[in-house]
Amino acid sequence: MRTLAVLIAAGLLTSLPACRYPSTLDGLNRDLLVADGGVSSNTLAANDLLEVRVYQEVDLSGVYRVDPDGHIDFPLCGKVSVGGLTASGAANAITTCLKNGFVRRPQVSALVKEFNSKKVFIFGEVSKPGSFSYEEGMTIIHAISQAGGLTRSAAKNSVNVTRVVEGKEVKMPVKVEDIVIGREKNFLLVPGDIIFVPESFI
Repeated sequence: MRTLAVLIAAGLLTSLPACRYPSTLDGLNRDLLVADGGVSSNTLAANDLLEVRVYQEVDLSGVYRVDPDGHIDFPLCGKVSVGGLTASGAANAITTCLKNGFVRRPQVSALVKEFNSKKVFIFGEVSKPGSFSYEEGMTIIHAISQAGGLTRSAAKNSVNVTRVVEGKEVKMPVKVEDIVIGREKNFLLVPGDIIFVPESFI
């Protein structure tokens, strides 16, 4: 039985970007299951934090919170609508505003600092079960570490991730221990995923 410390340490070093699905999911559209950073998982909404950098414009660069109406209050521009946009889409919206007589040839980059509007949920045999803010590129190992790691009684290779696909709940088994020791590739999450870690009775 591997210790909790080994699990977390190895997990944090694991950053493989793909995931494997069992044969029972062969009838589904795998493209919908893959956490590929698409619009559905990376669009902005209320309470998300957006970090904006404007080249050579220190006063304009900073972290901005999306308000309940999907706007950020950006210097010079005022309210900029970013709800439903990706970070790159938000950067384009800010660029368009700044070009309107404020900054000559603005170079804007943006990234999502926190997806507070989107959560993943983890229950069962973890130290701190509950909901956690989704972060871009978040893996199941990351989520487990956020939840304080697995308990000693966790069934490490019997973890399930429940995801809504085309309006239906799909349960995907994930072998966490095999991920840690390199037998399986890491598993990327999407907002709304529910992770359940059952108890081992062995």
